[in-house]
Amino acid sequence: MPELPEVETVARGLQAAIAGRTIVSVTLGKTDFMDDPAAIQNELPGRSIEVVERYGKFLLMRLHRAVKGDDRRAGEPSALLVHLGMTGMLMAQAAGEPVKKHTHVVMGLDDGRELRYIDPRRFGRMAYLAGEILRKELQRFGADPLAATAPEFAERIQSRRARIKALLLDQSVIRGVGNIYADESLWKARLHPAQLGARLTSEQAVKLYRALQEILRAAIDLRGSSISDFLDADGMPGEYQRHHRVYGREGERCFRCKTAIRRVIVAGRSSYYCPSCQKAPRRWRAAKSQRAAASRNNKV
Repeated sequence: MPELPEVETVARGLQAAIAGRTIVSVTLGKTDFMDDPAAIQNELPGRSIEVVERYGKFLLMRLHRAVKGDDRRAGEPSALLVHLGMTGMLMAQAAGEPVKKHTHVVMGLDDGRELRYIDPRRFGRMAYLAGEILRKELQRFGADPLAATAPEFAERIQSRRARIKALLLDQSVIRGVGNIYADESLWKARLHPAQLGARLTSEQAVKLYRALQEILRAAIDLRGSSISDFLDADGMPGEYQRHHRVYGREGERCFRCKTAIRRVIVAGRSSYYCPSCQKAPRRWRAAKSQRAAASRNNKV
């Protein structure tokens, strides 16, 4: 799934390509990933694209339509919220270019181009939101890791007893981080993914904050990580996957200490870590030993 750097990359590309343009028509294909297909088809035409930005793992296309007469709803805040899922792409193309297979949304723009949404697997989400519904939707998400202060980040992490890996993935705590950048940041901060947020010292919390920001910014500079399907708004892959230190490297040597990287399930998700650089919490080690002993006994 695209995470913060990948979505930021797409948002920047679209902002440069389509900001200021007006949507003049909408044609839909398959709609099972849309909250309300009729709203998308009926509400988008006539609205101008004010800005395309990232909101967590979502693209947020903020829209505007001039107020006419007593139609006050026309001037209320509105936006198209898009999650790219595993295989989604949103890009502006000339209207004359062939329409690719799995193109499910075509938005005609006032300059003759088309904004096309292509998604073979349709695991994403698309929703037109306005007014109070838009405000409530955005309130569901936590702080942006690139905008939060160190004290705010630390408070959100240290006030919870969940595993630190689970907290980084919890979009109501920190929005935009997924498996890749959680593992990479924890490795850089020398923290085991099973460490409890409430047990982090202030020094550890700040170290993780700085590691996360540094890695996210470096990944944005390289247009994100292309593990399988990710392409930016120009159809180009990212390059940060060449700089991964732990993610997907089970059995390979740690770049710091040469210990073999391991994979463990934390909070239901695969987590890659170095057992030497990222010491497991004492209780986690004890519980793991008990599970291993029980498993051996069951086999006897």
